[in-house]
Amino acid sequence: GRSDEGLQAVFRSVFPISDFSGTSMLEFVRYEFEPPKYDVDECRQRGMTFAAPLKVTLRLIVFDIDEETGAKSVKDIKEQDVYMGDIPLMTMNGTFIVNGTERVIVSQMHRSPGVFF
Repeated sequence: GRSDEGLQAVFRSVFPISDFSGTSMLEFVRYEFEPPKYDVDECRQRGMTFAAPLKVTLRLIVFDIDEETGAKSVKDIKEQDVYMGDIPLMTMNGTFIVNGTERVIVSQMHRSPGVFF
């Protein structure tokens, strides 16, 4: 598996998700990026964003709860790949192509008030 950082850590912190009644639970299995549909030049020409589709595999577990004993038993397990959207990719120049335009991330560090030299 992957080390527990970045997206892996985010998914691990959010999942598993249980419903209020405790009859079902959604688990995170894994994620993967598919190759970008278009290359950098094609995205520039077509006015598109250079991005990779993010696919996440989720597992839904449905439980039967015994009315008398309150014991849980697994009723059904389904696993499915879910498309979570396109995640912009950085180009070799360290920029991003968004809607055909090359963009640079500008850091948001603000100067503190005080004495300037």
